[in-house]
Amino acid sequence: MTTKEILEKTRRAKSQLAALGSVQKNELLCRLADGLEAHSADILTANALDMQAAKGTISDVMLDRLALTEARIKGMAEGVRQVAALPDPVGNVLDEVTRADGLNIRKVSVPMGVVAIIYESRPNVTSDAAALALKSGNACVLRTGKEAHRSAQAIVDAMRDGIKEIVSPDVIGFIEDTSRRSATELMTAKGYVDLLIPRGGAGLIRACVENAEVPCIETGTGICHIYVDKCADFDKALRIIENAKCSRPSVCNAMEAMVVHADIAEKFLPLIYERLRGGAHPVEFYLDARAFAVLGGNDGCVKAGEGDFDREFLDYKLAVKVVDSLNDAIAHISAHSTGHSDCIITEDEGAASAFVSAIDSAAVYVNVSTRFTDGGEFGLGCEMGISTQKLHARGPMGLKELTTYKYVVRGNGNIR
Repeated sequence: MTTKEILEKTRRAKSQLAALGSVQKNELLCRLADGLEAHSADILTANALDMQAAKGTISDVMLDRLALTEARIKGMAEGVRQVAALPDPVGNVLDEVTRADGLNIRKVSVPMGVVAIIYESRPNVTSDAAALALKSGNACVLRTGKEAHRSAQAIVDAMRDGIKEIVSPDVIGFIEDTSRRSATELMTAKGYVDLLIPRGGAGLIRACVENAEVPCIETGTGICHIYVDKCADFDKALRIIENAKCSRPSVCNAMEAMVVHADIAEKFLPLIYERLRGGAHPVEFYLDARAFAVLGGNDGCVKAGEGDFDREFLDYKLAVKVVDSLNDAIAHISAHSTGHSDCIITEDEGAASAFVSAIDSAAVYVNVSTRFTDGGEFGLGCEMGISTQKLHARGPMGLKELTTYKYVVRGNGNIR
């Protein structure tokens, strides 16, 4: 089936969602979750084929993103049920005014319509995106990369089977073509796609932002920084940085760069080196000249090259910069951050407040791992992506960010 044919079927089916109330939508999502669990074996079989085909072509951390287990599928189903338990974002009166002439004007939240998602090798995005779209009254069109295509197809089949007794399975569209052509077709699908959301690497996001003829959300890459201030608690810093870098380095909220105040560099850098090199996956350090003066000569330590502070490693690699002041740290982060998530570790409330005020990222942290930039951790159930732009959504995109609004005006024969 061509991309246009899939879009046409999804567009026609979306009206069925508009007829569903909150209770029915919640039942729809519960059926969808049941479908995932009922077809767990089929999904795992498809994922095994994807894993076999991907070995040797993508890194180990990317293979971990691609891999599914029975526990991960149960987690996907539970994420869908969590979305079902959230308040309905549709039909809410956002603002209301009654004029002197009796004219009543209400600003009411409504679905976007058809939401298209282009994503890469993360099969769980398939169910997260469908759950958020359906709960917010939107039909969705899913287009994954070739590495996860079999897994995503099996997940879509399971979800469609779960919901078929309530709505047409066509409310979840799945693009069969994984070539660049199908991505371009979604970017230019005026009249079919109301919102396009890319989730993936810098190349995909840039292509969508530059070429999309439909409304597009820029879900930025995550060059996330942690600044270790001269007043940092070292124990906190070691735990936070280890979690931010090593817990799952292949995701966009993982730390990619560390900035350290010069007053503590000679004491702190050997401690964090020992901590991050001593794990199951030793971290490689890309050091500026001042950091190299402290750690140079140790295994896994190299001088940072041009561009290393602008790299989303998505691996056990870390760029390190030493600065003389809080202002220098802010200047460096502002120059190299992608506006995703940045953190300060400090016991100085004045430094913390200055950092929060100056850093213009979607999520700014004080003494917290950047790994918390996540829809589930923010109470959104799951997320459609992390927006690094400012209009109309910013940060983790949940249900509210998948709605727009319209004005409903009531009167009694009023004329102008």
